[in-house]
Amino acid sequence: MATDPTISLEDLAARLLPGQRLIGMDLGTKTIGLALSDVTRTVASPLETIKRVKFGKDAAALLVFCDEHEIGGLVLGLPYNMDGTEGPRAQATRAFARNLANLTELPIAVWDERLSTAAVTRTLLEADASRARRAEVVDKMAAAYILQGALDRMRSL
Repeated sequence: MATDPTISLEDLAARLLPGQRLIGMDLGTKTIGLALSDVTRTVASPLETIKRVKFGKDAAALLVFCDEHEIGGLVLGLPYNMDGTEGPRAQATRAFARNLANLTELPIAVWDERLSTAAVTRTLLEADASRARRAEVVDKMAAAYILQGALDRMRSL
C-alpha cells in the first residue's frame, strides 16, 4: 500500500512562508469545492467549484488555481464517519491526496470535515437561499468552512 503523503497542520504551518495562502478543498463525487485563505491565513473565503471529470483534468484545474494564488499548501477535508472511523469516502479522499502528491510539491494536510456540508446548508437555509442557489455554492462554502477550521487551529499552535 502506498504511503500517506499528508502532513499534520503543525508541519504545514512550519513549512509556509510569510504571505503564502492556503487552498481548502471539499472533495465530492461530482464536484470539488475550493476556498482560499487571505495572505495572513486568518480568513477563508469560498473560491470556486470544479466540476469533476477525471483525476488528471481535476488536478490540472486545481493546480492552475494554486499557481494563480501563490499557494503554499493544501487543506483537504477528510470525511470521517461520525464514530471517527474512515469509510469509503475517506479512503477515496486519501487516494486523491496520494495521486495529487505525485503532481505537486505543495504540502497536503487533512482536516476533519464531519458535518461541514450540513453546517453550511443550515446557514444557507437560515439565509433563505433558494435550492438552486444552495446547490451552486454549498461545495465552495463547505471548503471555506473546512479551511477556516484548519486556519483557526493553526493560529492556536
